[in-house]
Amino acid sequence: MNTLLLDSGDVDEHARLGDVIDAVEQAFAAFERGTTQMPAKSYIDLPQYNGDFRSMPAYLNTGDWDAAGLKWVNVHPDNPADHDLPTVLGTMIYSDPETAFPLAIMDGTMLTMKRTGAAAAVATDHLAVADATTLGIVGAGVQSYTQLEAITEVRPIEEVVVSDPDEERVQRFVDAFGDRFEVRAGSIPEAGHCDVLSTVTPVEDPIVGLEDVGDHTHVNAIGADAAGKHELSDELLQSATIVIDDHEQCTHSGEINVPYGAKVLTDADIHAEIGEIVVGSTAGRTDETGISVFDSTGLAIQDVAAAHVVYEHASEADEGLPFGLIDTDR
Repeated sequence: MNTLLLDSGDVDEHARLGDVIDAVEQAFAAFERGTTQMPAKSYIDLPQYNGDFRSMPAYLNTGDWDAAGLKWVNVHPDNPADHDLPTVLGTMIYSDPETAFPLAIMDGTMLTMKRTGAAAAVATDHLAVADATTLGIVGAGVQSYTQLEAITEVRPIEEVVVSDPDEERVQRFVDAFGDRFEVRAGSIPEAGHCDVLSTVTPVEDPIVGLEDVGDHTHVNAIGADAAGKHELSDELLQSATIVIDDHEQCTHSGEINVPYGAKVLTDADIHAEIGEIVVGSTAGRTDETGISVFDSTGLAIQDVAAAHVVYEHASEADEGLPFGLIDTDR
């Protein structure tokens, strides 16, 4: 047996967003049903290198398929300037749950972008107004691209407003999508008054206030991935229907972590975990829903679900590089 090596191009090609969105939605449902195992993310802090490693293992059984894997990912902020490397480098090991054979080793950075976009799409499908045609994005970094690509899978987006103080990044985004959408630069309030808003910044001081969003805007809060990060004002969060991906992660390092730690928000302010809405035990958007917020921290089960899609498609297409990692003749 061979292990399949899949680089970022392979992952990009075979992580077809419609299929990844479906797989991530199934993963959320499995999480709610209790047919997953997802130990807490573990950290190795390396202050001497101004970085850290994070390990994210998971297993899930959707009823139709099961899968297991481990994402090994880092954050090294000095990499771009000092080593000409990305800040974040991820590697995914995708294994057969029955035998533990390593079916694939694939780029985890592209995989993370795809599954994060897919999670926002799942939330948007359940929480945004049904006829949403406008999307605002705050932050024009790499994640903004997959936010747009994924959300257009679930809503007929026509107009996109992107807000970022870096004019060059905004222009690159406009150039990338200008032939498919009506895309323009705009202020945070202009982006926030779209039907759907995705925030993808690393800020610790909130930049989106209650007055910056529409009365029925759905917000995907993506940027907060560590304690102290906080994109949305407390007033906005207090006024919104809040849906989270996982209670432990969101209260520790998600969008709600700061106000939750300060007891500005409590469990009573959390409407549901996204899995509850996916399985139908809690309602998503109703006629009474105003602003909604999805606090997305990113779960290991999402990585495994996305890896499942990539591996299946790559195997069917006979693509990737097979190699003999394990000597099965012994």
